[in-house]
Amino acid sequence: MGLKCRAVCRAPLSLLVVGCTSLLFLVTACTENGTPPQLEAYAYSSAPSAIRCEAGSRPGLAGATDGKVSADGIRYMVRTPANYDATFAHPLLMVYAPAGQSRWGTERFMGLTTMATAAGFVVSYADHKQLNIPTVEQLGTIPGLVAKEWCIDEKRVFATGHSDGGTASLALAVLEKTRKIPAAVAPSAAGWTGKDLESFQCPDPIPIMIMHSKNDSLFPGWGAQTATWWGACNHCDVTKTKNVEGGCLAYQGCATNGPTLYCEGTGSHRDWPNLNQVMLEFFTHPEKFQ
Repeated sequence: MGLKCRAVCRAPLSLLVVGCTSLLFLVTACTENGTPPQLEAYAYSSAPSAIRCEAGSRPGLAGATDGKVSADGIRYMVRTPANYDATFAHPLLMVYAPAGQSRWGTERFMGLTTMATAAGFVVSYADHKQLNIPTVEQLGTIPGLVAKEWCIDEKRVFATGHSDGGTASLALAVLEKTRKIPAAVAPSAAGWTGKDLESFQCPDPIPIMIMHSKNDSLFPGWGAQTATWWGACNHCDVTKTKNVEGGCLAYQGCATNGPTLYCEGTGSHRDWPNLNQVMLEFFTHPEKFQ
C-alpha cells in the first residue's frame, strides 16, 4: 500500500533514534508501575449541563483501569475522576506516546492525570506503536472503545501527545478516516512540516494548539510551519498574533471554532512543555484564546 504522508512515514525512522538515544524514553519505556498518580474529584455540581448516559449502560469502573487492548493489539488504560459519575458524559483526553514509550511511562512523563481528572476529563493513555497511516487509524479507534465502557461525550474527544505521540495526534486531525474524531488537538514536538501538510486538504476549522521548542534539533522549526498551515486552514490572519497564557501566540481573526495557538518552548526535543493547565483550559474553553 502506498503511503501518502511523508511526515507519518518518516517520523518512525527519525524518532527511533530519539527513542534509542534518549535516556528518559528508554528508562520509562522499560519500567512498568502499577501505582497511578492521584486521581482528583470533579465538581459535578458546578459543571454545565451535559449529555447523560443511561444508568447501568456503561460498565467502566471509576478510578484507574489498565489491561485494555484494542482489536489491533494496542494496549491502553483509562483514568477517571475519583468521584466518577457513570451517567455524566465526560470529555475524553486521548494521550499518545512518544517513540518506544509505554502507556505507564507516558503518564509519568506528561504529568496530566491529576490535573485532568480534577477538570472532569476521562483520560486514556495508549502504548506506542511504530507510526504509519494504518497505525494512526488504529489509534483512532481507541476513543470509541473507551466510550463503549465509560460515559463519554464523543463530540468532546481531545488528543495530545509528544514526539511520535504529537505526530499521531496531529495526523488524526488531518487524515480523511480520522479527522472527525478529535474536537481539538494539542501536539508537542510533532514530526510534521508545513510541506507535509500542503499535500492535504484543510479539514473543517478545529481548535489547534501547536507546542514545539525553538531548540528542537530533530525537527527544527517544524512547529512554526505547522502552526502557520493550521492558521490558514482555520481562516486566521497568519500575519497577526497576540500573546496569551503560557507565553503562547494566538493567531487573530480565526474562524469562531478554529482558534490557533503556537506555543514555542526552550527545551530540547525530548522535553514535555510545562503547559498542562493551559492545554486543558484550551480544550475546555477554546473561545478564550481567540
